[in-house]
Amino acid sequence: MIEAERTPWTDVAGHLGRTDAPPASRLAVLPFGALEQHGPQLPLGTDTFQAVHVARGIALALDAVLLPAVPYGDTWNNAGYPGTVSLSASTVAAIALDIGRALAASPAPASGLVVVNGDWGNRTPLYGAVRTLLQEGFPAIALDYPGLDAAAAAVRTTQSAAPGLNHADELETSMMLAIDDTLVHPERAVAVYPSFPGDFGTTPMQLHPFSPSGVFGDPTAATAETGHRLLDATVAGSLTVLTDFLARLP
Repeated sequence: MIEAERTPWTDVAGHLGRTDAPPASRLAVLPFGALEQHGPQLPLGTDTFQAVHVARGIALALDAVLLPAVPYGDTWNNAGYPGTVSLSASTVAAIALDIGRALAASPAPASGLVVVNGDWGNRTPLYGAVRTLLQEGFPAIALDYPGLDAAAAAVRTTQSAAPGLNHADELETSMMLAIDDTLVHPERAVAVYPSFPGDFGTTPMQLHPFSPSGVFGDPTAATAETGHRLLDATVAGSLTVLTDFLARLP
């Protein structure tokens, strides 16, 4: 694996230009995160830290090029919490599209782009960018933590605040404990189970009226062991999903 931001361009060019290496090793892996509130116990960069961890695992397994993370995303629904900085959906798509096009146009082009998405709000714009890159002939894929849901169902000890909502809860707090426990403040963790309207999850809405703390669920049960199991399962799930994508690389 090569970390692009820590490596001279000549070494990156040599890595991407290897004719004796499988196409998978010439992939670029891009973590796409967010600067978004995650309760009083987790850092604003939680989504970015998690995306970087998963992306690094993928890049290590494939001997690919790990790109620097994009630390902002479309986090409009958390804009009511100070510290959250959101991009528009069009900006998220444009960033991913420009990065993909630059990789394709390079004198030593990557064989494709794998985007590891760390935030729910990025899903639609990233898929749009991937579709455009595919239409332009450049292999690309966006991953939304495959394997995480199944692992969560197996290891979680608390209920989710709403179907599909895992925010500043046991799961995310556990993953951050596994990634860097110095950034976590367990003494601040308090369970919050808001009441949501019937159209929650289908109608765009701000989250701060439902939870002033920004917690949705119970982070008090979080452990680093649970976090490692979740992260490992997500890396493994990502590699499984990538199997057919890799087989189609030129």
